[in-house]
Amino acid sequence: MDKLTVSPSPHIHAKVSTRSLMTDVVIALLPAVICSVVFYGWKELLILAVSVASCVLIEYVITRYMLKKPSTVGDMSAVVTGILLALNVPYTTPWWVVFIGAVFAVAVAKMTFGGLGQNIFNPAIAGRVFLLVSFPTVMTHWEQPQALFGVDAVTGPTPLGAIKEGLLNKVPVPDIMASKGYSYADMLFANLGGSAGEVCALALLAGFIYLCCRRVIKPWITLSIFVTVALTSLIFWGINPARFTGPLFNLLTGGLILGACFMATDYVTSPMSTWGGVIFGAGIGFLTVMIRYFGAYPEGVSFAILIMNAFVPLINMGFKQKKFGRA
Repeated sequence: MDKLTVSPSPHIHAKVSTRSLMTDVVIALLPAVICSVVFYGWKELLILAVSVASCVLIEYVITRYMLKKPSTVGDMSAVVTGILLALNVPYTTPWWVVFIGAVFAVAVAKMTFGGLGQNIFNPAIAGRVFLLVSFPTVMTHWEQPQALFGVDAVTGPTPLGAIKEGLLNKVPVPDIMASKGYSYADMLFANLGGSAGEVCALALLAGFIYLCCRRVIKPWITLSIFVTVALTSLIFWGINPARFTGPLFNLLTGGLILGACFMATDYVTSPMSTWGGVIFGAGIGFLTVMIRYFGAYPEGVSFAILIMNAFVPLINMGFKQKKFGRA
């Protein structure tokens, strides 16, 4: 008698696979990758190569030789993790630090939970936060690109860091902005220092639009992050513009766009329902602004996403997706 395969409904077949989804994410990240290499040069290319190769190698070794299972590197998720990790660190980061970050991202944040689909926290963000805590000097050494291909780079703080430092010295925000010569056009086209993935907001937004058009992701999480950041910072900025930065500054600086478009929208670590995604995004946006305004770190996106990742099971319990076939 032939064996029967029993599985729960719905029994729907689609051409979409994990590999195809991850390939679309890689394509969406290409504009940001190209911009980072153009502005930071061959050093950034080395960081990307080390990060991607390390993530793929570590996952292969764990699945094949520790778990004794077929390799899962073909689903491209390790490649995506490697690219995102590389875009989340300064281009001056030593290769061995990047390797350690890849080990934590894949081995600890992903494979110890059972691999793709079972991890609680976004691996790339977990790796970045681990490196930030373990190697704070390396992870906060920023260089501002002054020309194409990384020529004549000058060490200096990011806009968020400059604001934080200036406020500690009792300098009003408008005076800090004026003294540094910051403009929103610069922040939109080419960021004034920061992680490699922050170099061009337009490149990240182009990738986000591509993912939405391909229906790889839905925009609700990203839009709820942007709206919450804008509204929260607008309230504080309206109360005291000398102490708090405005909505546009908070939207265009730091890793907000990278995190909101590519990491908060991760299928595994985000809520399943639409309203759950909105609540999830609103939490990320609010925590990001609170950390930026009142926390010890100038940036708060990574911490905010990890914190909200931990709340995803509760959000899924409170906001359930409509069952297939129900009106």
